[in-house]
Amino acid sequence: MNVAVVTVGDELLAGRTTDTNATWLCSELDDRGVTVGRVTTVPDRVADIARVVNEYRAEYDAVIVTGGLGPTHDDLTMDGVAAALGREVEEHDAALAWLEEDGYTRDDLAAGTADLPAGARALHNDAGVAPGAALEGVYVLPGVPAEMKAMFESIADEFAGTPTYRETVVAGEAESALLDRIADVRERFDVSVGSYPGESVRIELTGTDEATVADAADWLRERVDSP
Repeated sequence: MNVAVVTVGDELLAGRTTDTNATWLCSELDDRGVTVGRVTTVPDRVADIARVVNEYRAEYDAVIVTGGLGPTHDDLTMDGVAAALGREVEEHDAALAWLEEDGYTRDDLAAGTADLPAGARALHNDAGVAPGAALEGVYVLPGVPAEMKAMFESIADEFAGTPTYRETVVAGEAESALLDRIADVRERFDVSVGSYPGESVRIELTGTDEATVADAADWLRERVDSP
């Protein structure tokens, strides 16, 4: 399963808010064996949201969009997703019913709170108010991290791929000095290799067979200097 993640918000692009949602989602998806092919941040503009969602839903099995939900003037994500899918935005009866079960009345809710793309499946917000939506492989989640995490957990079973296994080997050598052994481990074992320098070099070995990954890591550890 291949997924794209889209985060929405002018505050993200201005650096006023750190985009922890994308990092958390990528980690959760990776744990489920799902490949994240794109992480993109777009401003609070309907045209930008629609263009990116429309492009990615043609390329990926699913698109997860976070941020910009609610009734305020800059909460435009539902409009952008609806435009990408050629849908109108309309009041969603199930979302309203959930909110009423949570103790809200129509008079309590700002206009537009329960507006979703026509035909969407409403996703209940157990940690907040604004509902999410799922439609045609596009999942729209809140931007507030606690709300986003709770809502993703309610749909997590819809994201599954081939389990991957990872081993890390730490080497106390310069990255350039390790090139021959990195090439050798890639040739000998069916694993992907990532090399990340710092005070020491962290070499990550990833594959779909747990035993192969473990054997590759053992082979490499015997051939590098410990930090």
